[in-house]
Parts: sequence; C-alpha cells; structure tokens
Amino acid sequence: MPFGNFNSNYNGNGNSYDYDITRGKAMTREGLSDFFRGVFTWMTLGLAITGFISYLVAADKPVVFYLYTHVMLFYVLIGLQLAAVLGLSFGINRLPADVSEAIFLVYSALTGVTFSFIFLVYTNQSIEEVFFLTAASFGILAFMGYVTKRDLTEMGNFMMVGLFAIIIAMVVNFFLHSSTLMYVVSVLGVVIFLGLTAYDMQKLKQIYLSGSFDTRKETVMGALTLYLDFINLFLMLLSIFGGEKRR
Repeated sequence: MPFGNFNSNYNGNGNSYDYDITRGKAMTREGLSDFFRGVFTWMTLGLAITGFISYLVAADKPVVFYLYTHVMLFYVLIGLQLAAVLGLSFGINRLPADVSEAIFLVYSALTGVTFSFIFLVYTNQSIEEVFFLTAASFGILAFMGYVTKRDLTEMGNFMMVGLFAIIIAMVVNFFLHSSTLMYVVSVLGVVIFLGLTAYDMQKLKQIYLSGSFDTRKETVMGALTLYLDFINLFLMLLSIFGGEKRR
C-alpha cells in the first residue's frame, strides 16, 4: 500500500528532476493555470482508477480471499507500487513522457488492489465521509500552499523528517500491535501530510515558474506528488474517524 512521499527529490534544487532555468521560457499566469489543471486532471484520474479497482476487488469475494490468503502476493504488489514510485522519482529524466504516464496509471491500479482491504474493514458510509473530509482538508491546504508568499521549504523539510519518524513508528507497531501508538501515528500523519500538501503545491508552482524541459513529465510528477499526499492523508483520517464493520 502507498506510504511516504518518495518523490520529494523532485524539486527545484537540482535533484531528481533536472530542468534548466536558463532556457526556460517566461511562464504566464494562464500557463500556470493550465499546468495545474493538467496536474489535477491526472491526479483525479489516478484517484478514480484507485477507487474503482479497489471497489471491484473488494466486491469479488473469491479474489479477495485469494489475495489475502497469499500474503507473499500482497507483498509483491506493494513492492511493485514502491518500484513504480521510485522509478518515476529517480528515472524521470530518462523515461519518455508516455512511459511515465503509463507507470502512473499502473501504479494507481495497483494501489486500488491493495486498497481493497478498506472495504472489508470499514463501512462504506465511513469511507465516503472520510473521503470528503480528506478532499476538503486537502483542497484548503493545497490552496494555501499555492497562494502563500511565505517560503515553506523549512516546514517541508521538517515534515519530511516527521514522515520518516512515523514510518519507523509504524514498522515498530507492526510487532507491538499497539492501538494507542497507531492512533498517535495517525494524528501526526494527518498533520504531516497536510503540511506536505501545502509545501508540495508551492514547490510545484516554483518549479513551473522557473521553467522546465518537458511539461508532460512535470505534470505527471506533480500529479504523483499530490496523489501520494491525498491517499496517505485519507488513510490517516480513516484510521482515526473510520467506522469499522462489525465482525
């Protein structure tokens, strides 16, 4: 299942995504709007694929039974998701735009398969309610990150440290099975992914205004960045507010 913001190396500091601002053309406000329209179109498409696939898998009892009685297959799917994210994050310069877009769509579908468990654990009503809560909070922080004049780089770096901390805590809790620790991690996770949402929006805006050698690649990487923020925020909120099905 997805976790983490591994494509954070995609930034304007010359790391994973190598764009040259000296040959970047001046970007108009209309161009910036078109860019974010493309980013959110791809992000929405990814979320739609994830939701559709997860619902279909959860509705097919034999498939669900096979998937969750073959633990190694489940971990293989998670490994493929991780490979897709890392492949896009660190190989974006070498990958054709068509391949990058295809990987994003495949990743969204794989996430849908591993996400199917939420329909088995939580009620449909609570999933819908948490989804709209996620959309509202994500939208507010994304807007704040877009319009703020304050440099969010320091906050973003702090949030990344917090992200690795909760990943470690979740690994530890895999052995401890502590509901208290899981609750604390979920609350901290909400704060962290809300902060990353604002930071990533500002980062994407700065990258675009600096200029890029391939807008299609920039768009799909932006979509992946915000997609990861959204679904991880959703998981954290679901862990806190989701109503579990009666056993």
